[in-house]
Amino acid sequence: MKRNIQGVALLLAALLATSITVPPVSAEDKPQAAQPELKKYTVEIPNTDISFEMLPIPAGVFTMGSPETEVDRQDDEGPQFQVKIEPFWMGKCEVTWDEYDTYRYKLDKQRREVLGVSATEMDLKADAVTRPTKEYTDMTFGMGHDGFPAICMTQLAAKSYCEWLTEVTGDYYRLPTEAEWEYACRAGTTTAYSFGDDPAQLDEYAWYFDNANETYQKVGQKKPNPWGLYDMHGNVAEWCLDQYVPDFYSRFDAKTPAVFPIAVPKSLYPRVVRGGSWDDDPDLLRSASRQKSDPSWKIRDPQLPKSMWYHTDALHVGFRVVRPLKRPDAETIKKYTLYPDPPPELAK
Repeated sequence: MKRNIQGVALLLAALLATSITVPPVSAEDKPQAAQPELKKYTVEIPNTDISFEMLPIPAGVFTMGSPETEVDRQDDEGPQFQVKIEPFWMGKCEVTWDEYDTYRYKLDKQRREVLGVSATEMDLKADAVTRPTKEYTDMTFGMGHDGFPAICMTQLAAKSYCEWLTEVTGDYYRLPTEAEWEYACRAGTTTAYSFGDDPAQLDEYAWYFDNANETYQKVGQKKPNPWGLYDMHGNVAEWCLDQYVPDFYSRFDAKTPAVFPIAVPKSLYPRVVRGGSWDDDPDLLRSASRQKSDPSWKIRDPQLPKSMWYHTDALHVGFRVVRPLKRPDAETIKKYTLYPDPPPELAK
């Protein structure tokens, strides 16, 4: 028995003396953190009493464009193709004058100065963002201000607002791509509108030519789409990031989902607006309908050169913002959402 105990002891000593190496766990082998759940949240603009809501838009794959059988379909709505969308948040409503004026008139900075509040690092970055020049006339055109959608801005002005909002809040905001906009508008549906195919139901969901009394209306009064977004159909058409290219859809493989399809702007006109407006007929309010900017949107601008910030004749155009779940790197932001300097053509 004594010899057996000694043998066991010797064996244990030998094992302990042996160097045992445990291979390190690679990053790929480590358990992946669960993707954070997107929830709605409220943005409170610093140094103001202005706030607005952002709603979660889930990731997914959808069919962009309209089928050839859809009533009032236009050629630029096809051919249909599949698009893979990453998750993001989208403004519950269109950007209002209350929000936009804070940016264009530097109301946040003015309030800090009046109250003697010291500027934070984010405030200083926001202050450095270029603001629109003073408009030559009231851009509401007497149609209403508090709670009404901001209108008449160029795509550059809408993008610059997003740049300012990014700096002042610390979260990355931009305009939606045309694909993201249609995906959010459809909200999982494949019909002409997010509520079905019958335009007779538009009165419940949208402000358009037949019911808007020739003016835009306060945001968020009609029924929302299935994802809770208001005024995706009608009220004001909304800027997207894209250049308008009539045959853009034909560039994609119908069988393989496209990832972040975008027609990067290379010329001032035309650019994409979506959703139709208070001044449009039902066919332009369809989820797949595409509209484009035009030089005539500045025809009454008396300035020479004409303003790069305002479309004096686009009383039907506004915008809403999105925030991707994954913030891109600085190079991607610069490439797709901002101009390092306005191209010369934008000053024309």
